[in-house]
Amino acid sequence: MKKILFALVAIFTLGVSNVSADNDKLVSKSELPVKTQQFLDQYFANVKITYAKLERDLFDRSYEVVLADGTKLEFTPQGDWKDVDCRYEEVPAAIVPQPIREFVASTHPGEKILKIEKDRGYYEVKLSNRYELTFNKDYKIVDIDN
Repeated sequence: MKKILFALVAIFTLGVSNVSADNDKLVSKSELPVKTQQFLDQYFANVKITYAKLERDLFDRSYEVVLADGTKLEFTPQGDWKDVDCRYEEVPAAIVPQPIREFVASTHPGEKILKIEKDRGYYEVKLSNRYELTFNKDYKIVDIDN
């Protein structure tokens, strides 16, 4: 009985590891969702795409785009942005919800928002002074890390 159970566990483990193996696929800009293409044209029109890829995990899919200036972006399969990491430059202001911009301007004057990520109603923002701020879906601050 133990040998059968061990064999089943081994087969299941191999099956899962094959399914979750690196299934990333490079894609061209024209293969990205239309919303993603429009986002890139609106906010990063003058920056060349270094590469774009479709990332496929066991339960999730997303698109990752890396630009020539080092900016990394992640999008949902529907084309909505999930993560905008400009690394050294400021995230385009129009991407950041106004209440978050106002909070940063009033509590961290002169600092730039270098990264913004949204996930399940929460926004995480990384500032040029290395502070990381977390906001809930109502744009209220819920955490500050420095």
